[in-house]
Amino acid sequence: MPHVSVKMLKGRSDAQKDAAAEAVKEALMKALGAPAAYISVSVEDYTPKEWQDVFKTEITDKPDTLRIAPQYDPKGMI
Repeated sequence: MPHVSVKMLKGRSDAQKDAAAEAVKEALMKALGAPAAYISVSVEDYTPKEWQDVFKTEITDKPDTLRIAPQYDPKGMI
């Protein structure tokens, strides 16, 4: 395995989500040498208001797991 959960704002098409998931899968195959059969990718949609809680839980509260930090204030999205 790896499993990756992609979280984003609502509004993107299924085709865009599928393309993003495929790109993540390909990147994991290349970077980790993981076989495609062992990779899973999910996509979760949020409103800007919902994103405030997710940002805190997934980003602000977990600095030790964050590999690339966002360069924006999520409050600017609402």
